[in-house]
Amino acid sequence: MNTTPTTTTTAAPTTPPASAPGQPATRPPAAVSDEGRIGLRGNLRHIGALVRRNALQIKADPESMFDVLLMPIIFTLLFVYVFGGSVGASLGGSRDDYVNYVVPGLMAMMGMNIAMAVGTGVNDDFRKGVMDRFRTMPIARSSVLIAKIVVEIGRMLVAIAILLGMGFLLGMEIKTSVFDLLAAVGLSAVFGASLMWIFILLGLTMKTAQAVQGVAMLVLMPLQFGSSIFAPTATMPGWLQTFTDVNPLSNLADAARALINGGPVAHSVWITLAWAAGITLVTAPLAVAKFRKKS
Repeated sequence: MNTTPTTTTTAAPTTPPASAPGQPATRPPAAVSDEGRIGLRGNLRHIGALVRRNALQIKADPESMFDVLLMPIIFTLLFVYVFGGSVGASLGGSRDDYVNYVVPGLMAMMGMNIAMAVGTGVNDDFRKGVMDRFRTMPIARSSVLIAKIVVEIGRMLVAIAILLGMGFLLGMEIKTSVFDLLAAVGLSAVFGASLMWIFILLGLTMKTAQAVQGVAMLVLMPLQFGSSIFAPTATMPGWLQTFTDVNPLSNLADAARALINGGPVAHSVWITLAWAAGITLVTAPLAVAKFRKKS
């Protein structure tokens, strides 16, 4: 009886079909776009890595710190020696008294000027394609912007430290305590961080860095000079006093001034914190959404 040997057939491992010539290759898995899937720890890790990347960029380009290092010195000397005599006399004192008036106000100005630089930087990163690369990576979209804000807050604190150093050299005195001075610095940093979201949104909206800078100056000039940063508002016209009363920079300058020189502080501090919270709650989600959709 003849027996036919049985042949065992082994199935070959399945492999994804290769793309036919002339057809696009199979797309790689898309990057994670849902920030909720990443988790808090992942978000913090991404922010830390991007903060380190931005800090290394500053180290490689020390010239990017020129504005932080020189702006506090120039503005302090300019306003103290140009306006200090006349404004100091109107305050019932001298140039030395004006130092204690203007330096806390300049803390508010530092935050706004550095916030403007954030907008131009974001716009420039998009033009160079840096942001497009970040958007293809499996990272939280907000982490890119938050990391930039963290680094800029560090730059702002350096500027405020130099500003205070110049103030002390010119005769400024702390009439309260060191803790109140640190509270004034922290308040300025919190409000400055909220302003950065505005300028990030502006940087994501405008086409060029020059356009961002031009629009930012149109916003900065009325807010800075229509405030109590440089001079008391009592001698201003009534309509301008109305504007300065609602100007958040006036509230921040008054709060920092009261924390350093003494006086009623609660109202100005709470108004400043309310402005910072409102600005952040409105502009931060808009900036992140614009970052996701920007082409």
